Amino acid sequence: MADSERKTVATGRYTSDLTEGDELGPVEYTMSRFIAREYGHANELHHPCFQGLDDAIAPPTLVHIDKLRLYKVACPAGAGPSARIHYEFDATIHEPIRVGTRIRTRGRVTQRYTRNGRDYVITDMQMRAADDDRLLISYRDTVILSFKAQASGASR
Repeated sequence: MADSERKTVATGRYTSDLTEGDELGPVEYTMSRFIAREYGHANELHHPCFQGLDDAIAPPTLVHIDKLRLYKVACPAGAGPSARIHYEFDATIHEPIRVGTRIRTRGRVTQRYTRNGRDYVITDMQMRAADDDRLLISYRDTVILSFKAQASGASR
């Protein structure tokens, strides 16, 4: 596969095949009161703003769900032969996501590397308002895709 072809959406592949330069998305949806409330409830965020009372907003950590949406669309074959372990993330909330906001999320794999027998993938994502392109959340996610057996033959 030519390098210029690789820099496109990873459609049809496993998430374990993602490599530097792969682009994910966009995915679009409208933030509903139901999504905000149920996610907040599942994560024990019982504040009125997350439970659909008053001026409802989405919990900031809901950005994790957008990562899964990007994976599902771009890599419908699933995780692949290696499990994906959520390692660390960094999210910057630029403004609250209000119920009724149309969201457009894109991601780009910025790094893939191996360290101590583990394959790491770093993906940068942006959640934007679809109507005017306002940046709502920027998100950097690091996952571990596999753990290779040590030279001694031990595996984890």
